[in-house]
Amino acid sequence: MRIDLTGKKAVVTGSSQGIGLAIASGLAAAGASVVLTGRDAGRLESAVRTLRDGVPDADVETVACDLVTEEGADRLQRAVPEADVLVNNLGIFGARPPLEITDEEWRTYFDTNVLSAVRLIRRYLPGMTGRGWGRVQNIASDSALVVPAEMIHYGMSKTALLAVSRGFAKEAAGTGVTVNSVIAGPTRTGGVEKFVYELVDKDLPWDEAQRAFMRLHRPQSLLQRIEPEEIANLVVYLSSAQASATTGAAVRVDGGYVDSIVP
Repeated sequence: MRIDLTGKKAVVTGSSQGIGLAIASGLAAAGASVVLTGRDAGRLESAVRTLRDGVPDADVETVACDLVTEEGADRLQRAVPEADVLVNNLGIFGARPPLEITDEEWRTYFDTNVLSAVRLIRRYLPGMTGRGWGRVQNIASDSALVVPAEMIHYGMSKTALLAVSRGFAKEAAGTGVTVNSVIAGPTRTGGVEKFVYELVDKDLPWDEAQRAFMRLHRPQSLLQRIEPEEIANLVVYLSSAQASATTGAAVRVDGGYVDSIVP
């Protein structure tokens, strides 16, 4: 399958590292011009260098902003008034005993993982529908479906994101714009490695630690690992013309394969 996103502008939130940077790199490799976002301008410039190491001719720009706030969303829209592809990847996660999660933590997870995406969809969806083409993707998690006891607040936010995606897909019905969720499992990033070592023996080499974590805490995973590039591959496909008939779906990536498309 030949995916060509030449002429499309893609905004990827939380893209200074990890899954977001892998997604932006994949979109750039397919020909899209990409916008990296994050709060730290220095980390964004480092991300640009990393992206161009893999895609030397990439058309890439950065916008430093805090998308958990209205002001940050406004700043992004002023810098990038229109987008053809919006990937809401920004999110936080962490383990916490359920009865110790405070009201403030519940609100922080909802504001960061859900409301930040809603704000940007509100800003960019009207332009997409007006032009008759667009792709919105919200990066969810398997924790939305199999809520871990140690991450109830995170699971709640990702379950809410599935509802947000389905609802906005209905709003965009028949316009040529698709809205989907990508359900990812624990994916190898710096933050996830730290999280895994909070739950398994810190002396284990990474490959063994990952297998132990998957066996004990994510037994539903089939391949027992996911790399950021595997998430990116699915996002690039869902951003393409070839994915025009997939909308309102929650597409699950589990160990590098598409497990199900849930209507």
